[in-house]
Amino acid sequence: MSLKTITGLSNFYGADQRFVLAGGGNTSYKDNDYLYVKPSGVTLAKIKEADFVKMSREKVRNVFNLDESKFQPSEREAVVKKIMSDAVAFDSSGRPSVEAPLHESLPYKYVVHLHPCFVNGMTCGKNGAAECAKLFPDALWIEYVDPGYTLAKHVAGELDKYAKARGSAPKIVILRNHGVFVSADTEAEINKIYLSMMEKLTACYKEAGVSTELAHGERDDAFAFETAPKLRSWLGGGSKSAVVSLPPMKVSEGPLTPDHVVYAKSYALITDSPSKEVIEKFKAEKGCLPLVVSVPGKAVFCAGKTYNDALTVADLARDAALVAQLAIAFGGESFLSPKHREFIENWEVESYRKKVASGSAQGRLEGKIAVITGGAQGFGFGIAEELVKEGAVAAIADMNFSGAEIAADKLCSLYGKGKSFALQVNISDETSVEKMARDLVDICGGVDIFVANAGVLKAGPTKTFDKKDWSFVTDINYTGYFLCVKHIARVMSIQNAECGSWTDIVQINSKSGLAGSNRNAAYAGSKFGTIGLTQSFALELIEDKIKVNSVCPGNFFDGPLWSDPEKGLFVQYLNSGKVPGAKTIEDVKKFYESKVPMNRGCFPADVAKAIVYAVEQKYETGQAIPVTGGQVMLN
Repeated sequence: MSLKTITGLSNFYGADQRFVLAGGGNTSYKDNDYLYVKPSGVTLAKIKEADFVKMSREKVRNVFNLDESKFQPSEREAVVKKIMSDAVAFDSSGRPSVEAPLHESLPYKYVVHLHPCFVNGMTCGKNGAAECAKLFPDALWIEYVDPGYTLAKHVAGELDKYAKARGSAPKIVILRNHGVFVSADTEAEINKIYLSMMEKLTACYKEAGVSTELAHGERDDAFAFETAPKLRSWLGGGSKSAVVSLPPMKVSEGPLTPDHVVYAKSYALITDSPSKEVIEKFKAEKGCLPLVVSVPGKAVFCAGKTYNDALTVADLARDAALVAQLAIAFGGESFLSPKHREFIENWEVESYRKKVASGSAQGRLEGKIAVITGGAQGFGFGIAEELVKEGAVAAIADMNFSGAEIAADKLCSLYGKGKSFALQVNISDETSVEKMARDLVDICGGVDIFVANAGVLKAGPTKTFDKKDWSFVTDINYTGYFLCVKHIARVMSIQNAECGSWTDIVQINSKSGLAGSNRNAAYAGSKFGTIGLTQSFALELIEDKIKVNSVCPGNFFDGPLWSDPEKGLFVQYLNSGKVPGAKTIEDVKKFYESKVPMNRGCFPADVAKAIVYAVEQKYETGQAIPVTGGQVMLN
């Protein structure tokens, strides 16, 4: 029951960004013999009972018996690591938290270590210690000590002093610049303490006239649209990186907590005129590229190697800004010292946590941003999923925005946070397409692959075909493709001009774009026409380092385009008499399957392989690549 309790506490607080960000925080439970502690690399929000590392309490306490005089600091850390490893029970696994000894030194059954922004407003305040003594007289305040063994041993000594002076150990331990440990013997008491802390601090900020909502201005959208793709190139070489655009805010000018150092570097670049030269100067002075770039009054840009990393940086940038804002109630912010910053940046355990949190995808499209129009269902969703499997971030662009959100959420649940997001677009409406491009830049800073998949089909005899149906097909399949290329090429050209990389537009055409289709003139005509567009776009956009190709799939019989019981092509073709002698939908399906030499329909994975080929092939543009199972072959 107790493991279930600590798991529930971990999930509850870990899912609430008021208490913890970026997979940080730590929890544990003790019985008489064992300490069950959250392992490194597992988030509180997702931790399960089986994830906790089971450690011998007696062996963990050997850390405090270490004779430091016998070891150099580097040797000592190796010895501590060996003690911790030996303490893991034979029937357990995982990498124990470096703070396990600290959890052991707290005598209560449950320990929940979190980094609430409201608490860090106090812990990062110049007058934090004095004000903490007034607000929380029973708490133990610890001045900043580097994380790990040093912190654990120091806190153990302070706990001993506290217990001797007051007769019992504290249930609240507050660390300068590093959150709070709350420990107790019941779940109810843990919750009561955290609720009381948040209420007291909320009242404190209100009395001091400090808003608990982050202050920010209005973002200059036009500036952000022009600047984010450039920053994506300057900070990450174009592909395999992302830049999130935020409203302007007063970013923290220095590191406040270990999380801010680990995930968002130590300092933000604050400049009125971001440029490649300004960024190179920053790198020369600080030894690294900035992850946060603030342009006062216009926007704040947060960069990461992947989209998920950029989202994390954005979370930490907002958190640091709010902590600095709240710290006004406690005399203003107090930064981590250069010594502490350097320790954290080189701290192996935090590097490991960051590595695990960012994921380890190694696909052929790793980190690339891929937009898939019509991606909420059917062929489009199948393509999106295959690209995600190859390491791409899939932007699901669809007229059905709720469907796009559901699709993106599904991909994130299957493949990890930040692997997909939704965009709304009607590709036949230029205003909507332009907004999609702007939303895309706001969300991730640019695009590497644009898959023009959205399309419609209306079949019927030419002699009775309605003009409105003809216009419907042409507006989406032909004009919609043009509109998408028009606005996406602008983003790609800005991005590519700065980094010299190539980007790709891949149109999902059809075998009907390579060979005429009986009683299907509107569709086939639009597909023939868009191959002409692909060739023309390829010739024009090559100067912007944009490759443009078409992929011409055979029939995806299992998707809703064909199989929908009311509007699918099998129904349409049966009703229009396109298949002679067909009396049922099954008759129509067998007729079309018989036309494929490989005796099956086309799958999204088949098309995705062609898309990956088009992206990886650096000497190919303006092509129409057949993926038809041999049904249509090029001369």
